[in-house]
Amino acid sequence: MKLKLFCSTLLLAVAGIAAPASAKVEEIRLGYVDNIRDDHGEIVEGKHSGGNVEFEIVSSSPDFLNIIGSPRPYLMGSFATNDEGVNFGGFGVLWRWEFADGWALEPGFGYIIHDGEIDNPFADGTPEAASFEADNQLLGSEDLFRTTFALEREFGDRFAAQLYWQHMSHGQILDSGRNQGLDYVGLRFSYRLDPDPAD
Repeated sequence: MKLKLFCSTLLLAVAGIAAPASAKVEEIRLGYVDNIRDDHGEIVEGKHSGGNVEFEIVSSSPDFLNIIGSPRPYLMGSFATNDEGVNFGGFGVLWRWEFADGWALEPGFGYIIHDGEIDNPFADGTPEAASFEADNQLLGSEDLFRTTFALEREFGDRFAAQLYWQHMSHGQILDSGRNQGLDYVGLRFSYRLDPDPAD
């Protein structure tokens, strides 16, 4: 597991350093999300209360991504506002479709590593195990897929606001077993260094 986490961290670092020369930073984003504590479709009370502050950098789409619709790569970090939260960071790609003047939809897909709980360290059936599971979502893997969907409203050429949702889980692909996942909903604001974002 430690080797897997090390390799995942190394992959994140390489992705950030080895960004294609043809891509340039287009947007800087700052947001706040709250964990809706979704566990396989059911709201789980009392787990990971509190929100996260998120920072994201979005670049232009490099030419080699044209084959999948020219999504824009991003790097992001999410930082819990209290000790009960989960910190995570990662990278991925975002597609953007403007459907009306000043309005756009933005689906995305990525990969993150996190510091949340993976498995229950206590023996099944013990009071300690029940208490631990009542307080923690068991994510099953140190690295997770991140799926996002945002509704964007532009304010002029350089500013925008987004209402967005994100779901993180290993999907039984990165690992097997427990996979309660994390779901967050929030609001973020964007500043565009390039006033003409991808359509």
